[in-house]
Amino acid sequence: MTVTFEVTVTSQGRPIEATAVCAYAPIRHKLGSCMSTTNRGSHVAIAGAAAQTRRVQISLYMAAVFLYWMGLYLYVPTLPIYVQSRSDDLAMVGLVLSMYGLWQAIVRLPLGIAADWVGRRKPFILVGFALVGLGAWVMGVAEGVTGLMVGRAITGLAAATWVPLVVVFSGLFPPDEAVRASALLTLVGSVARLLATGSTGALNEWGGYGLAFYLAAGVAVLSLLVVLPAADSVQPPRRPSPGGLVTLVTRRDVLLPSLLSAVGQYVNWAVTFGFLPILARQLGASDVTQSMMTSISVVMVALGNLATTAVVRWLGAQRLSYLSFFMLFVGAGLAALTQSLWVVFVIQVLIGLGQGIGYPVLMGMSIQHVAGHERNTAMGLHQAVYAIGMFAGPWLSGMVAASWGLPAMFGVTAAGALLLGWWGTWWLREGERSGY
Repeated sequence: MTVTFEVTVTSQGRPIEATAVCAYAPIRHKLGSCMSTTNRGSHVAIAGAAAQTRRVQISLYMAAVFLYWMGLYLYVPTLPIYVQSRSDDLAMVGLVLSMYGLWQAIVRLPLGIAADWVGRRKPFILVGFALVGLGAWVMGVAEGVTGLMVGRAITGLAAATWVPLVVVFSGLFPPDEAVRASALLTLVGSVARLLATGSTGALNEWGGYGLAFYLAAGVAVLSLLVVLPAADSVQPPRRPSPGGLVTLVTRRDVLLPSLLSAVGQYVNWAVTFGFLPILARQLGASDVTQSMMTSISVVMVALGNLATTAVVRWLGAQRLSYLSFFMLFVGAGLAALTQSLWVVFVIQVLIGLGQGIGYPVLMGMSIQHVAGHERNTAMGLHQAVYAIGMFAGPWLSGMVAASWGLPAMFGVTAAGALLLGWWGTWWLREGERSGY
């Protein structure tokens, strides 16, 4: 892909108009291959202006992502308790919570295909940001379980916006830094979720459960305003090819990291954002304590993201994947055994850190070897597959908990995390050795 941009610089107080054509990305990370034509040329000035433009675009998208995740998470720490106040059936609670993952799983792959087809990402981002606000508002005014289910489904559609967001942000970096770019964007999201979840308990005390939903809707509007001036990553439209789609979907280097992410998300949404808050309430946790526990998990996710960016080149992605699933196993296993509230804090640390390490590694690996024009589709596949875990986690766990109780459900979740996670990571190593 090439892009042409114009800059105006000065030389000895006189304006110089220049045009540059760069390869690879909308805003070139390394400008050594740029060709320029100038009236009174200055290659250095062009390179500096392009680098400045790239930094502005990165900043805009990071700010928009920060507000986007705030809007999605301001009410999350006590959402299971809020849903349970409308229904005592744990299976129904799990069904409502599962809507978030279900609609992501349904929409994300078609969204990636559509973005590749039209060659644009920003229109999808704008619609998704608007849905963040709509879903929060619907849940805020809901009087029963049905309204909560509809609102949660809308926020699931909104979360599908993560597909074009990751791709457009990764496009600001060279392909060999895909894992670093995804880890950086995930870190921004983690910090936003930390601020959001840390505020939930206080918001509930100040204005009841509804306040967090209405504030989330307002933050969504602000995210729209921030992303409006951001540049779109435009590529030539490409009609979807059924044969090419099948080839991409069946590629081992794309599908296997996605399946492993689904396992990690299953644990995260069955435990941290599913039934651990209900266990904590049974052990005497207040809304503020619930908020604090979720924030601890988010802090650990952020630390895991940060650690991943620092050590992935040294330890390698597969070793980090093994470590991630071991932490998820220990965290879910402790949830099956504990009768103490302080242990719940330890559980949040382990699961948050494990998810923070595994998520960016697997996401980056799923697009690392994919051509630029197919990255929307590959990222859509990755996120659609791991969203199945976000749906299945609360849904299946709710049915298991309703039948066998919370401890048994947590135990089954722990065993699945270790067995499936380590087995899948082993196959990941074998595939990389054989060149897929």
